[in-house]
Amino acid sequence: MIENQTAADEYREIAGRFTAHVEGVPDDATWERLAPVPGWTARDVVRHLVEWFPPFLAGGTGVELPPGPDVDADPVGAWRTMSDGLQAVLDDPASAGKVLTNPHIGEVALPEAVSRFFTADVFMHTWDLARATGQDETLDPQRCAVMLAGMEPLDDLLRASGQYGPKVDVPEDADVQTRMLAFIGRDPRWEQPAPAS
Repeated sequence: MIENQTAADEYREIAGRFTAHVEGVPDDATWERLAPVPGWTARDVVRHLVEWFPPFLAGGTGVELPPGPDVDADPVGAWRTMSDGLQAVLDDPASAGKVLTNPHIGEVALPEAVSRFFTADVFMHTWDLARATGQDETLDPQRCAVMLAGMEPLDDLLRASGQYGPKVDVPEDADVQTRMLAFIGRDPRWEQPAPAS
């Protein structure tokens, strides 16, 4: 999290950018284009975010996010419903006093848990969706630097979690976005495969 920024404001900024990319997908065919995550399409990027976090939040806090449309039928509506619901939770002053409890992470204040586990995920997957759908994939370099600095000491733990692929080799003088993507196992050089002829 950037210094002096609340979890609610951080989410509003990062999710707002992701929402713009979701709404910027021009047609249904584009949702089926491959994403830089092996085995995923652009639609699967949204599916991942919409499907993993609500049960995690509900299981750890009892907070239920409003159900939205199915991602296959309406990826934009599915994302907007879930994201708007989460923003409302973060904007509620009562959320500051709530704690998320999870057997793997212990007890974490709800706003911090959202920031650490979900907002960061949305930030990283913004690149995936942008690259899959041909949109602006530039990430905030300050956030990339903060995220990379926070993850590097946890390298072995992150790799062992199975959530990150092997690091990708990039030049030492590469920009911070390239280095962050490479650290989490993305190939910054990945390109959409050409259609089969």
